[in-house]
This record gives sequence, structure tokens and C-alpha cells, in this order.
Amino acid sequence: MLAVLADRTYRHLFLAQIIALLGTGLATIALGLLAFDLAGDRAGLVLGTVFTIKMVAYVGIAPIAGAFANRWPRRTMLVSLDLIRAAVAVCLPFVSEIWQVYILIFVLQSASAAFTPTFQATIPDILPEEDRYTRALSLSRLAYDLENIISPMMAAILLAYFSYQALFFGTVFGFVGSAALVVSVLLPSPKETARRGIYDRTTRGMRIYLATPRLRGLLSLNLAAAAAGAMVLVNTVVLVRSDLGLGEAQVALALAAFGGGSMLAALVLPRLLDPDPIDL
Repeated sequence: MLAVLADRTYRHLFLAQIIALLGTGLATIALGLLAFDLAGDRAGLVLGTVFTIKMVAYVGIAPIAGAFANRWPRRTMLVSLDLIRAAVAVCLPFVSEIWQVYILIFVLQSASAAFTPTFQATIPDILPEEDRYTRALSLSRLAYDLENIISPMMAAILLAYFSYQALFFGTVFGFVGSAALVVSVLLPSPKETARRGIYDRTTRGMRIYLATPRLRGLLSLNLAAAAAGAMVLVNTVVLVRSDLGLGEAQVALALAAFGGGSMLAALVLPRLLDPDPIDL
């Protein structure tokens, strides 16, 4: 799997993804603590609204960005989106009203929603061979899973010495570092594709997804998993800070425990579901 990292362009993009993910993870924890500061026991309501805004941004903007990912210079687009996210992260420690959080999060998540499909559309042009592309996707998925553990642990260490506002500056560092790594490589120009209408380009992926029975089943499973994840993200800060009376670092440790449990289940469950071979 790691053999694909021998490609310098992909290696830099993969490192950019990891750094940006770690920054995003720090921001998620800091947002929970910020919401508790602004709203107290109503922090769950604030975080629920924040994650609703995130989903609206992804559903509304990601298909459009994906449709135009093959039309615009990718390096310029990726760097610009990283810098937009860094600028928003700089502003978050200084907000004093809940509505300010909502506006900044919409801008941040809109940029992230445009970044992800553009990043993903770049990988097959860098690694056109199917086996290398498959390995690259596996590495990318692994990076998302590891972020659930590494970011909370990093946050717990930082919170032992600094206030939660420092986590936002860690987020800024992540996005700026991601932009620097993208700038350090030349990305291939988008390949010419058949011209299609805006509606077709923005809805084609969703229509194919919903028309495939197995993918519809996967969507249902993802919704069930997301419901449990939403409980963790929205209510952990209130349960730890208010109900248990613990500190900021304990919030990060609780989230790390949830992430570790999720990864453990992902590793163990396939073996539990795979029946033992029957001796004939």
C-alpha cells in the first residue's frame, strides 16, 4: 500500500491531506468547547446547528465543485480553498456571538466541500494505474480513520498547557501547511471530457448512486452510523463539562476514546461476520 508514496506528487498531496485533516480535527474539538463557553448547557443545540450547516454546505456545494473540478486549474483552486479555510480559522477564536460562529462555519465548510471533490478528482490523473489508484484510496481512507484518534490526542496534550483557542491556531497551521505542500508540486491539467449541461454535471453522481441498489443499502448503513456519530459530536462536550464537571482535556480524551472504539470495531467486525470455513 505504501508503495504509492514513492510518487512525489501523490506523496505531497497525501501529506497535505493528513495535515489538513489534523487541523480540521482540532477545530472540531475547539468548536465544542467554544459552543460550551457561549451557550453553556445549550451547547448541544449550537453544535447541532453547526453540523447541520456543514451538511447543507456539503450537499449544496460539493456536487457543483465536483462538476467543475475538471474545468479550473486544480492547484490554484486547492491552494485558494486552503487559504480561505485558514482565514476562517483565524477568526474563530475571537467570536463573541453564536450567529458569528454559524456564518464562519458556513464559509469554512463551503470551502471544504469544494476542496474534497477537487482533491479526489486529481488522484486518478496522478496515478492512472488501477492498482496504484486503489492503494491511494485505501491510504486516504486510513488517514480519515486515524484522524479520529490522533487529533483528539493532540488536542488533549495542547489543552494541558493552553486554552482551547490555541486549537484554532493549530487548525490554521494545518491549512497553511496543506496549501504549501500543494504549491510544492505540479498537478496535471484536467483532461478534456465530453461537455454536459450544468444539471447533468451536478446531479449525475447522485443519480447513479441512487440507481444502484447496493449503494442505496450502503446509504442506509451510513445514515445509521452517522446518527451515532452525531450523538458523540453534539453531546460529548456537555456530558463531560457540565454533567461530569471535568475539564477541556477530558473532552478531547473522550472523543479519542470514541474514535478508538470506532477503529477497533472496523478492524474486528469483518472477522466476526466472516463464518469459519466448514470442514468437509
